[in-house]
Amino acid sequence: MDDQTATSTPEEDATRGLESLNLIEDTMDKFIATADVEKVYGKPIENGDTLIVPTAEILCGMGFGVGSGSGDQMDEEVGNRGEGGGGGGGGRVLSRPVAVIIASPEGVRIEPVIDPTKIALAALTAAGFMLSMLFRMMRGPHNLT
Repeated sequence: MDDQTATSTPEEDATRGLESLNLIEDTMDKFIATADVEKVYGKPIENGDTLIVPTAEILCGMGFGVGSGSGDQMDEEVGNRGEGGGGGGGGRVLSRPVAVIIASPEGVRIEPVIDPTKIALAALTAAGFMLSMLFRMMRGPHNLT
């Protein structure tokens, strides 16, 4: 292999790999920071003798992928060619209120936060699934031949 066809040295490849790992580590650190206890429990609110603490649920999902390649096809003009590489990733953080902790002289209680929209959507989805299965069962068996 001559100097014109060599595109990178093993040291350069290792440096790029280390940079990629550092980027992934930094991104994961940011995602993990979203689940910190300070994000789950809101700032307490005082109202006379009563202390109210909002709470939330935090969901985090992420994924990463890397690729590589090479090639040894002979190009008459340039010689051996090929190489590759790449990577990508993504993620999402979702949060929603789930409860309110109320501490007063009468005691401590937890009041759930109910999301009627989410309940209605779940009910509509379940009803749609049940109706579609009912129609499929009413059609009878299908002949696959």
